[in-house]
Amino acid sequence: MNSENLIETTRLYVEQKMAGDGSGHDWWHIYRVWSISKKLAQEEGADQTTTELAALLHDIADWKFNDGDETAGPKKAADWLSKNNADIKLIEQVCEIISTLSYKGAGVATPMKTIEGQVVQDADRLDAIGALGIARTFAYGGNKNRIIYHPDEPPVMHESFEHYKSNKGHTVNHFYEKLLLLKDRMNTQSAKNIAEQRHQFMQDYLNQFLKEWNGDA
Repeated sequence: MNSENLIETTRLYVEQKMAGDGSGHDWWHIYRVWSISKKLAQEEGADQTTTELAALLHDIADWKFNDGDETAGPKKAADWLSKNNADIKLIEQVCEIISTLSYKGAGVATPMKTIEGQVVQDADRLDAIGALGIARTFAYGGNKNRIIYHPDEPPVMHESFEHYKSNKGHTVNHFYEKLLLLKDRMNTQSAKNIAEQRHQFMQDYLNQFLKEWNGDA
């Protein structure tokens, strides 16, 4: 199977698999990450096939929905690509990206080894901030039955992935524990440029949220 057909077959598979999710990790999240990844790859000179496949498969078995199992995603992606006769080197590159892509806590570095990994990580993080990031954060909080906000529960800057995975804080804390930190964790200049405006939008939203919470607006 050539690269173009493999990408299209994978797109159809992921769209069917992820349709109807209500946690903010649905097909349209994948679609946006895929779309942004293609643009960033072109601007940054990354390999398009590796980038597109990693973007399409990056959430195929997210640890957040697989009892914290970090290996579930890479395993499922490898199975799918092997089934479709992908080159072993391509499978290894895609799975390496998927295994190291996720945010793992404020105190945990998550460097990507390749420009393709940097591009997909940036695209995923761009979809976690701005207006869409706000919508996805509250969708995920509702999915996990978390309260919106509690003024007596401050954010926690998690120092380990295990600590981060066990977090059950209110949804607004997630902005301070992750989303507002992503602007400075973008890898590529292309993504940094996009992140600036999205970051400011979140700050403005939180300022308004807290004013309304306190009855000041």
